[in-house]
Amino acid sequence: MFLKRISFLAILVLIVLSPGYASAQNIEFIRDAEIENTIRTFAAPLFKQAGVDPDAVEIHLVKDPQINAFVAEGLNLFINTGLIMKAQHAGQLIGVIAHESGHIAGGHLVKGAGAMENAQDESLASMVLGMAAALASRRGDVGEAIMMGGNDIAARSYLAFSRTIEGSADTAGLTFLDNLHQSGRGFLEFMEMLGEQELLVTARQDPYVRTHPLTRDRIEEIRNHVQHSPWSDVPVPPEYVEPFKRMRAKLVAFLNPPATALFQYKEDDKSIEARYARAIAYYRKPDLDHSIPLIDGLIAERPQDPYFHELKGQMLFENGHPMEAIPEYKLAVKNLPDNALLREELGQVEVESEDPAQLPDAKQQLIASTQRDPYSPGAWRLLATAYGRTGDEAMAAASMAEYALLVGRWSEAIYDAGKALRGLKRGTPVALRMEDVRSQAQQGLEEQKRRGH
Repeated sequence: MFLKRISFLAILVLIVLSPGYASAQNIEFIRDAEIENTIRTFAAPLFKQAGVDPDAVEIHLVKDPQINAFVAEGLNLFINTGLIMKAQHAGQLIGVIAHESGHIAGGHLVKGAGAMENAQDESLASMVLGMAAALASRRGDVGEAIMMGGNDIAARSYLAFSRTIEGSADTAGLTFLDNLHQSGRGFLEFMEMLGEQELLVTARQDPYVRTHPLTRDRIEEIRNHVQHSPWSDVPVPPEYVEPFKRMRAKLVAFLNPPATALFQYKEDDKSIEARYARAIAYYRKPDLDHSIPLIDGLIAERPQDPYFHELKGQMLFENGHPMEAIPEYKLAVKNLPDNALLREELGQVEVESEDPAQLPDAKQQLIASTQRDPYSPGAWRLLATAYGRTGDEAMAAASMAEYALLVGRWSEAIYDAGKALRGLKRGTPVALRMEDVRSQAQQGLEEQKRRGH
């Protein structure tokens, strides 16, 4: 499991449901192959119902204990870890994903941009009128009243639009679930739980309540649908039950103090998810004498489970045993060869083992990882290190140029792309890519200068 802090400075993240919510901020992301794949398994049928290619939707896990989920410009689905941990069963999480898929199907990203722009125009117009009135009357209170009134109108205008699209997304999401013969009862349970938060002061509400306006009519419409749908009593698909429990247990064990997981998943609980959580909690103490036997027991039961091998590899690597970790990561990749993140992790352990004999395979793993997921800065940086240690300076520079471009270091990207081009044969795919990288970085640098950063 990887944690990443990403700044959205100079990047417009258009969140459908809340003007101003997407202001520049630091968001900490979690990368975890098992959790990402589990959510994608739940979401893929819903994305298809929404009329989009599931592979075109990027899924992002936000490390935040509060309940929230939203879609953003460019087919991005963001889910807070708090939503997963507080959901009582997979049906509640699936209901939220169905709702967000309704936003995608309804084109609310584009419509939301228009509504937000209109609200901003109304607010700006009120400011201009207020300033003019203040100057004409020589009374600041008159101008302030006009400006506040205009801002209130703009806010109410946007909220009215927001309530409309929320209801539309509810209807679409519930229809998608019906089409898939899945129950909407989990979504109703989730909304009823959030409805109780409306009585709380704003500071104590989960963001989902503030960004997805709730009304009694809205919840009643969902309840009415559930009462009349022929699929409402259908249980969660059995193949979703264990993955959800494992995903939640993993988050509880990784994101809380070890004592929390050990209290919640007690020693006499022999379920897969409980032993998984305790193995993680003990490893984080760190207490390998307890964690290794637990994960070995899980591997003995599920020898082809890539995530159990991944966890054992992580335990060994982070406790100073990289050479013992490598075979575990290789088994994880063998059992899930198309996963870019597992290949990145294997490449990292091989690079950081300081064993030159591991570098050829490290390069192969990291090349495969970047081909499957070209948007992982960490994989490109590791690949640059692997190339550098084997003396291939041109490819090391090319990899660093990709890294710098992804993290917005425009000057470094221009420098590294130029360095790579001096050592690459003209017209090759990598050389042509470096031309593109340099051009994109130059555009980014010019935009940065225009913004005055």
